[in-house]
Amino acid sequence: MNDDKSTFEERAKYLPSHTLSLSVTLSLFWWINSNYGNLLLLSLGASSILLVIYIAYRMNVIDHESQPIHLSIKIPGYLLWLTKEIVLANISVVKHIWLGNSSISPTLETIDASQHTDLGKVIYANSITLTPGTVTVDLVDDRMTIHSLIKENIDTLKAGEMDSRVTELEK
Repeated sequence: MNDDKSTFEERAKYLPSHTLSLSVTLSLFWWINSNYGNLLLLSLGASSILLVIYIAYRMNVIDHESQPIHLSIKIPGYLLWLTKEIVLANISVVKHIWLGNSSISPTLETIDASQHTDLGKVIYANSITLTPGTVTVDLVDDRMTIHSLIKENIDTLKAGEMDSRVTELEK
């Protein structure tokens, strides 16, 4: 019984800020897609948003993982870094294609992930997959199976820069 109470108290501390974040996100999404300004459509939009927030509250799904507002400050810097890595990986893949089969060394290895949340692990796995020449094949607990077109890409992942950058997003 104490576990349920502590879980409820932990979730309750996130509720106001995450509910506000969800409200603003849904409102902006509705307004961008509709771009209507008459009173009837604005009231229907507001009613729909309130209904969705009520249902999400009743389902107990408004928390720090469903509305990761803690990422909003750090994510632009990470996305810039990831974009640079994607461009560099594209250049590397094109270079190895031009060099032919002898320069390609397909590898399948398991690496560790140091993220503490499921969201962090998913961001890390997706970042690896977005980078050309690497694909996250499997994610079990803190271990990821990665397929790489070039062995050096696995060594770069094991060096841990991407892992540490994603872990920093969680803080």
